[in-house]
Amino acid sequence: MESVKVRQRVGQDGILHLEIPIGLPDQDIEVMVIYQAAPVDTTAVLSLEELYGICADDPIKFDKAGALDERDEDLTGAFD
Repeated sequence: MESVKVRQRVGQDGILHLEIPIGLPDQDIEVMVIYQAAPVDTTAVLSLEELYGICADDPIKFDKAGALDERDEDLTGAFD
């Protein structure tokens, strides 16, 4: 059994659509959804502790050519 926490937007029709990758293609499965409907404060600022590890399942990958100098040439305004 897995536990997944997701944040989705409810449509104007009041229906919540969930897209959760299960990893079991082309199979019949049974899913139980338990929900607590509470509005999310979208103005809250996340702390570094809350952000730590959020990309752990999506690591940065480099191709065999590595970093290209052309990409580093024009960074004007990139860090303003």
